[in-house]
Amino acid sequence: MTTSRPRPGAVRPGPAEAALISPADAAAAMRTVLDAMVSTEAVPHPDQTRAVEALVCERGRVLVVQATGWGKSAVYWAATKALRDAGAGPTLVISPLLALMRDQVAAASRAGLRAVTVNSATSESWQETFAELKSDLIDVLLISPERISAPSFSTALEQLRETVGMIVIDEAHCLSDWGFDFRPDYQRITSTLLVNVSVPVLATTATANSRVTQDVALLLGDQTHVLRGSLARTSLRLSVVPELTTLQRWAWVAQALPDLPGSGIIYCLTVADTTRLADFLTSQGHNVAAYSSALEADERHRIEDRLRSNDVKAVVATSALGMGYDKPDLGFCLHVGSPASPVAYYQQVGRAGRALDSAHAVLLPSPSDKRLWDYFATSTIPDPKAMTRVLSELGAEPTTVPAIEANTGIRRSRVEHLLKLAAVDGAVERRTGGWISTGVPWVYDGAKYDRLLELRRVEAGIMASYAAGAGCLQQFLREALDDPDGLPCGICSVCTGELPPPGAAPNQEFVLAARSFAGNADTVLKPRKMWPAKLVLTGEVRASGRINPPTIEGRSLAFADDPVWGEALTRALAAPDGPLPDPIVAGLVEVLVRWSATWRRPVAVVPVPSRRHPRRVTDLAHRIGEVGRLPVLELLEASGPPPPMDTASKARVEALFAGLSVRPETAVPKGPILLVDDYWRTGWTATVAASLLYRAGTTAVLPLTAHSLP
Repeated sequence: MTTSRPRPGAVRPGPAEAALISPADAAAAMRTVLDAMVSTEAVPHPDQTRAVEALVCERGRVLVVQATGWGKSAVYWAATKALRDAGAGPTLVISPLLALMRDQVAAASRAGLRAVTVNSATSESWQETFAELKSDLIDVLLISPERISAPSFSTALEQLRETVGMIVIDEAHCLSDWGFDFRPDYQRITSTLLVNVSVPVLATTATANSRVTQDVALLLGDQTHVLRGSLARTSLRLSVVPELTTLQRWAWVAQALPDLPGSGIIYCLTVADTTRLADFLTSQGHNVAAYSSALEADERHRIEDRLRSNDVKAVVATSALGMGYDKPDLGFCLHVGSPASPVAYYQQVGRAGRALDSAHAVLLPSPSDKRLWDYFATSTIPDPKAMTRVLSELGAEPTTVPAIEANTGIRRSRVEHLLKLAAVDGAVERRTGGWISTGVPWVYDGAKYDRLLELRRVEAGIMASYAAGAGCLQQFLREALDDPDGLPCGICSVCTGELPPPGAAPNQEFVLAARSFAGNADTVLKPRKMWPAKLVLTGEVRASGRINPPTIEGRSLAFADDPVWGEALTRALAAPDGPLPDPIVAGLVEVLVRWSATWRRPVAVVPVPSRRHPRRVTDLAHRIGEVGRLPVLELLEASGPPPPMDTASKARVEALFAGLSVRPETAVPKGPILLVDDYWRTGWTATVAASLLYRAGTTAVLPLTAHSLP
């Protein structure tokens, strides 16, 4: 069959009316794509050919589960080319990450296709994009799953659904409850986009075990073609370096970087860890950059491009730099701390060595990993009581998330997650102006969530065994992915007994450098800038809009599991009420000495009254005052019960204003005042205390705490 593309602006037929495509035409499209994207010598995998034929010749649904670098994207570019040449509409690709979208746009261009994106960073220009779609000027539209539920996008999406030539769901394991990276927005795909049975659908992933594969295939439909190959990556030299302290792990990375090939990624479990480790490595002369979802999109793009062009030795990243990032010559992937799931770990290390004969994947596990695993295991499971409170706020008229947060006391991020889960079950809908109730009851599926928790515990157990080097590392990952080839690999650190340099432990000089850096790295306490909306306060207190005067940036001895102070602070703050240990107080004094270079000397120390640990905070204030030869003024008093901890900002601020006050008939100095507390979590306690002191006449408040918690 010979076809010619309709001219731009022509009206294309729907998928069912598009010209039939022969296997020869499908093969020709694959040949064209491989020539453009790989080389004229490239030979398609048999499953690539089968997938394209099933999509374009049979208009079927296909699930491709293949290792990273196998060529899944070539399947949908070849299928798109064949369908477009036959007169079908554009391909719709759902991608989870901006990095993945940007790489796919570039790949589509190399394949001779025009691709554009609609995501959170481009939402303002989607109307222009849909105008181009109507004029048939776009071959591929990439959208983020969150766009599917956006009210402003729904009408255009409805029109697109009728004309789309093919639907591609990338990172399809996100569809499944049992996938390591389940996302509620993904599950809405099945109810909104897959109802048109005449549209061919391709779902792809490199990280799905048998259970996830079966679940995704069931969601796609009974007639889904499942093409699954071996997920093992023989180019990866897997290693585990166990039993290192945090400082030793930092030192190991600093010493290893010069010997590691090319450029790579260093994964950490938290945003704070990426910043701290990147700063230390930079201090050691390494060219690295920190990367996480906390960065603006433009900055993330810049760092991605620098890594791709080898302008940095490594990017220190959270899992935000993972799925879809395309750099075939990535030479190494280090993990400072273990992911909770062996499947998640495999997904991340799979970024390395795609076009290399050998690449290093080294895990440096931490004793604190299990605590984070326990948190992540339960964080996505809905609390039925919280869900009931959220749903009780909804009716026929849209209600905003901030209003729900204010009325329920549930933190905003939790409200948003609960609403997404309820939307998957059809109990709520997102509309312009907020969320409404559909009238469909939401039922907590306790049995399902119990099974999910048990699965996550099992996966965590496998990861713990992997981190302990309890057997062949490649074999652990293969078995976790239900890969049929489960024999020992013969090249991992357990099989060979060899580790990449510096081996089982770094040199002491690097450890001392890490300790010196961490011990002198102050934790800055970022002040709150805006009061929560619609505060209900008693008496003459008023607080709304921008916080004015603003609280000054404070200081803390350490943040979270700080490599020098974290363990000692955790023990001290968990102990019964009483004075903090001398080393912690001495460390705080050193923080004050370094901090003093940037501000005017305080005139007094003021303790924050604590209803949980009154002796601890008061003693700390007096000891700091004694060292600094400053008077300690107990200007603040607390009454009533302690304010709630795990609650929305509005409820906490209202409770703080209700229970905290300046002592009557006390002289408040103009300042600066050093405001001392034992820990900082949300910043609201210091903000409210500072606001009261400002109202009483002081001119500057400097917050100081022993520990800053996430």
